[in-house]
Amino acid sequence: MAGMKNFNRRDLCVALSALAAVGSLSSSDAEAQSKSDQVLSKSRTWTFDSLPARPSSNGGASRAVVQGLLATGEAVEVHETTLPPGKMPHPPHKHVHSEFLFVREGDLEVNRDGTKSKVGPGGVIFNASNVPHGLKNIGTTPANYFVIAIGKQSVPVPVEI
Repeated sequence: MAGMKNFNRRDLCVALSALAAVGSLSSSDAEAQSKSDQVLSKSRTWTFDSLPARPSSNGGASRAVVQGLLATGEAVEVHETTLPPGKMPHPPHKHVHSEFLFVREGDLEVNRDGTKSKVGPGGVIFNASNVPHGLKNIGTTPANYFVIAIGKQSVPVPVEI
């Protein structure tokens, strides 16, 4: 404790600020960061039942599959979404990464930069980097789709389309 004798108020403030900054990172933030930096170098399988469902504010749910870096360097994130009839997963937006959506069940309307199209079971949607897009379940039953996002994840930027 000899070093503590020379600890002044300024040192204490600096130490507390650093501690607060470290503490402000939630475990989910730290976990997300470590997952996004994880190199996916081993082959693996997932059963649908092993993917825990996380409720969404719109009454649907999402299931995270995997997030990380491929051995070839590309960032990838995969999840499944269940979207109730008449709902959107989130407001229209754009982001840096590109994404593919594979529709398993239901009828979706995608709005890409003002152009709308309908996609049903077995259909595929591609959202290019920085292109405004939105999605809505236009059917009478829940829609289920998988998303494969490729490229560095970024904060979605809300847009009006």
